[in-house]
Amino acid sequence: MSNYCKVALEHPLHRHYHDTEYGFPITGEAELFERLVMEIFQAGLSWLLILKKRGALKLSFQNFDVTKVANFNDKDVKRLLENHLIIRNRKKIEATIFNAKRLIELRKTDDGFANWIKKHHPLVREEWIKLFKMNFKFTGEQIVGEFLQSVGYLPGAHNIDCPVYERIEILNPPWKKNISSDGITI
Repeated sequence: MSNYCKVALEHPLHRHYHDTEYGFPITGEAELFERLVMEIFQAGLSWLLILKKRGALKLSFQNFDVTKVANFNDKDVKRLLENHLIIRNRKKIEATIFNAKRLIELRKTDDGFANWIKKHHPLVREEWIKLFKMNFKFTGEQIVGEFLQSVGYLPGAHNIDCPVYERIEILNPPWKKNISSDGITI
């Protein structure tokens, strides 16, 4: 299922992310926002590049503080477009700011991003994609699928024979609640 288990052996940044973050359930707003932003910025690029630029993205987007990013303006967009340490893509930057504003709205309607995701769980991948496209920008099929796998809402982050799979399974991630009695993902 996951090719990432093999790729993770190729570079220490991949290995660390694979072994300690990818597929592990998270619920913190800043963590969820960071993962969504990372997936958005990865579109069309390598995951290794995103891992290398992660620190700069974190600084540039105020430690992924949703409130601060939601208040970014045209000056901030210009500043980010001039920052050679990050991926300087206007659409990705503007989508990140829009999505932060949307997360502020979800605080009011659903008590936050984590609760919004939990409220809609379980959905099949295609339904998740539709839901994200209706609510966020720059959230295509690949981005939504990887985001939900990375935060534990869709299976497939790790191969069953990967040692990390067992560690995640013990945490009872949300995707496990999608499994029918015959072992098929619903």
